Parts: sequence; structure tokens; C-alpha cells
Amino acid sequence: MIDEGRTAPTFALNDQFSRKVSLEDFRDRQHVLLVFYPLDWTPT
Repeated sequence: MIDEGRTAPTFALNDQFSRKVSLEDFRDRQHVLLVFYPLDWTPT
């Protein structure tokens, strides 16, 4: 769990076009909002 206001650890994920995107790509350039949710067709 990351506490509010803390810097997120560095990680990379694929975007919707399968291109690798790293959190480092956005450091010191703009705000980033990370949202994680289950897939639309899965039960929660």
C-alpha cells in the first residue's frame, strides 16, 4: 500500500496499443493518476 502523497515506485505497463509505458516517462512533466479496476466482463 502506498500512502497518500508518497512517490509511486517505478514500474512499466503496456498501453492499449501494446507499447511499453513507464511511470518514469512522466516524471517532472505532468501529473499522473493511476486507476486500477477489474476488467469489465469479470465479476467483482
